[in-house]
Amino acid sequence: MEPAVLVINAGSSSVKYQLVDPGTGHSYARGFVERIGLDGGLLHHTVDGTTHDRQVDVPDHTTAVALVSRAFATHGPDLGGVDLLAVGHRVVHGGDDFADPALITQEVLAAVERLVPLAPLHNPGNLQGIRATQEQFPDVPQVAVFDTAFHQTMPPAASTYAVPRSWREEHKVRRYGFHGTSHAYVSRRAAALLGRPLEEVASVILHLGNGASATAVDGGRSVDTSMGLTPLEGLVMGTRPGDVDPGLAGHLADRAGLSAEDFDRALSKESGLLALAGSADMRQVQELRAAGDPDAALALEVVVHRLLHYVGAYAAVLGRLDALVFTAGIGENDAELREAVVARLGGFGLELDPAANTEGSGERRISTAASRVAVLVVPTNEEWEIARQVAQVVSGG
Repeated sequence: MEPAVLVINAGSSSVKYQLVDPGTGHSYARGFVERIGLDGGLLHHTVDGTTHDRQVDVPDHTTAVALVSRAFATHGPDLGGVDLLAVGHRVVHGGDDFADPALITQEVLAAVERLVPLAPLHNPGNLQGIRATQEQFPDVPQVAVFDTAFHQTMPPAASTYAVPRSWREEHKVRRYGFHGTSHAYVSRRAAALLGRPLEEVASVILHLGNGASATAVDGGRSVDTSMGLTPLEGLVMGTRPGDVDPGLAGHLADRAGLSAEDFDRALSKESGLLALAGSADMRQVQELRAAGDPDAALALEVVVHRLLHYVGAYAAVLGRLDALVFTAGIGENDAELREAVVARLGGFGLELDPAANTEGSGERRISTAASRVAVLVVPTNEEWEIARQVAQVVSGG
């Protein structure tokens, strides 16, 4: 077995993990522990195509990581016999402190903790996962890879909100962007698929899952992205609305007595596709639309309209467009949505190949040879991207 990186994605009540060859992206094993601190904990470990499930008691993240280590020892591959380069941690928010992955030190942990107010739902779980993994693997280097880091290349004009200076300076209010590891990986693979150096390619990447974001990538560098201070801004998502009028909070506080907490909960968990169509699952929304449901039909039109808004804006920001790239669960699997978006861009020289769009799988071009802009599908692989970046840090590359 080649040297490997153990990639950890720790949330408030779960730990997802994968053992990855950073050179090839091969996954030796993967799994998750869920319902940490709750009843009905579950360990799910998959290796060599076989999945092992068991009910477990998981009071905290330390127990969760110990269960992960035990699953490797029991079902393989035994981490004691693996050349484990490092443990790589997905950390959601790095603020403007981190433009690159970082070897985890006490100073890095303190910085991630200071950033908790910017990601109160994510960074605390990330920190708990890091500390638990340090206990379990005290002699293995630990590296943090930040969702926001890829977007630190945005120019100030793209990252700056026109809000009072005190907000920007004292409270770090600015556009940070998320899904950075996905956008980094996909933009690089898109250039390879086109057979061109990454430095020459201008692309718009549409990461479309339950969370969704668009990014303008110029020569491998993020120059604009749809998510902002938080993951609420931008595209319509499963339970998030994307862009709304900032005056909405005050309006609903005055008219409906909505508190800040209620408003935030509604935007995070009760909006998006769920609010428009009654389901946060795009597959179900498509089924409802096909059955004639008018709410589902409107939901899809809103989604497509917002996507077009960002594709057009980012083509203008880039000054040209070499590739429009679809990725993540919806982007990779929803041929109808891809067709609806590209059909509306025909006037800009995009032309879809219907057979390639509906019949292919994996990385592929789904536009015709005559299309002035390549339309691509590139399955994302955030774990490989994290492992690759981690390996560079520990090797000094």
